[in-house]
Amino acid sequence: MNVFRSFLVCLALSSVSLAHANIEVQFVESAPKDRFTILNSGECELTNVEISIDLTDTQGKLIFDTTENGAGVEVFQPFEVTEGDMALSSAGSVADGDKVISVRVLSLPSQQSMSFTIDVDDTLKNSALGQIRVAGEEIKDGEVRLTLANNEVRRALFGSNKLASVTPGSC
Repeated sequence: MNVFRSFLVCLALSSVSLAHANIEVQFVESAPKDRFTILNSGECELTNVEISIDLTDTQGKLIFDTTENGAGVEVFQPFEVTEGDMALSSAGSVADGDKVISVRVLSLPSQQSMSFTIDVDDTLKNSALGQIRVAGEEIKDGEVRLTLANNEVRRALFGSNKLASVTPGSC
């Protein structure tokens, strides 16, 4: 009888599901502004986190093009929050030619999103769409870093679908 009870307890415990957090960062190429959308597709609210997008290892050798005179090509667009409550983490601006951008998010409820626009250019000599537009897999291997309130860091890479999915763990 004890074995049967132990089995039932184990079965009951294994059916308990933990709530999980999940952040999806989607890149959308557009003219004149490119968009990054951050979706909390998990079951818990995220609070006091930093999200960094690092273009250093991208296939297209991407950079942020934020000023008229600099490393970017032709059209430029500065950082602009278009949805949600977020702010740049450090200097309050993104320099032309930067490869990393970090935003501070105080709160992102479950199933909610926030977004920002900025211009992203590639620096390839021969690019499918020219350097002012990001083609196909050029953002592939860019990294998204999620720094949690306890300073734990989770990472994910952009795939060829222009999406990076970071799983911070359970709530």
